Amino acid sequence: MSSLLLVPTLLRQLPLDVKLAVLTADSTHCSEDLLGVDGPAERRRVVLGGIEGGTLWQNEMKLPTVPTDAADIETDVAACVRRLRTAHPEIAAILFECTAFPVVAPAIRRITGLPVYDITTVCRMTFESTGMTAGRQIASIQKV
Repeated sequence: MSSLLLVPTLLRQLPLDVKLAVLTADSTHCSEDLLGVDGPAERRRVVLGGIEGGTLWQNEMKLPTVPTDAADIETDVAACVRRLRTAHPEIAAILFECTAFPVVAPAIRRITGLPVYDITTVCRMTFESTGMTAGRQIASIQKV
């Protein structure tokens, strides 16, 4: 499952004159075909950014990988968001593609005042569609 499943839905929810920022660990590996959008008009509304070269990225490239503090992830992600918003002030929402980013979603929401979506959004939607909360779903899995 990928948070990129949300791209088409978010674009339809947002006004046509704004953009969605998609943040990845490495934007050079996130091609347009992964976004799930067909038309060039929709594609122009998606802005990709990555934290290539940042602390998290460097630590993940090491073998074995090195744990990264949440504060370092926040620094990397906040810097990327600043760059993207400077270049594209019409960004109205942020989608984290990287599964390491949800830990800093509250901080990025606070810093930007924008809605932030990530893989946990997709997971909550999936759990709630079954009528169960994430906690109850996990508890029922553990019983098996």
